[in-house]
Amino acid sequence: MTGIVLLGPPGAGKGTQAVRLAEELILPHISTGEILRQNVLDLTPIGEEAEDYMNRGLLVPDELVAKMLMSRFDKADVKKGFILDGYPRNLSQAMTLDDILGARKLDIGMVFYLDSSDNVIIQRLAGRLVCKACAANFHIKNMPPKKKGICDHCRARLYQRKDDQESTVKKRLEVYKKEAASLIEFYQAKEKLHRLSADAEPELVLSEIIEIALKCDDSLKV
Repeated sequence: MTGIVLLGPPGAGKGTQAVRLAEELILPHISTGEILRQNVLDLTPIGEEAEDYMNRGLLVPDELVAKMLMSRFDKADVKKGFILDGYPRNLSQAMTLDDILGARKLDIGMVFYLDSSDNVIIQRLAGRLVCKACAANFHIKNMPPKKKGICDHCRARLYQRKDDQESTVKKRLEVYKKEAASLIEFYQAKEKLHRLSADAEPELVLSEIIEIALKCDDSLKV
């Protein structure tokens, strides 16, 4: 079993790489954002509680996110491995994740830190467009929708998140770097961290991740 975690600052491409990596390695992709949205859509007790926080403009508490992850890791498809992105974001969450996985006799084999320069991140996020309905991501220059302002998938309207504006992105990066420092040290100490540049084209970054993953675990198949 190979559990793979993707870390990196906002805009480093974790979500994009996680989806592609899961497809290439034939492993389930676990995204805390998607799990949260699905719980809200399914009107689960956890989803309803989380939606209450979201409607008040508050962050969903770590305890609720942990409960969602517990439920997800109870499913049989993770026994052969998984790709996790969006979690952990700090040292406390990393320790919680270890507890969740340990109780299910699961483990993390590799952690990839997608390092990206501030200028590249700002360029990516400042041009990002998000679908109001299905939360699909587009980019004004890098990945524009077929019809301006309209989602290719569900035809709903696209918008720019307030926290993707340049001044806000810079503040988000400062906060992330402070939180990530101890997280990086945590996985370095476990000798599981692989740090690589995410400034290159997504295909090149994906190839590098796959190459490292196969070297570390020859049971993986592409």
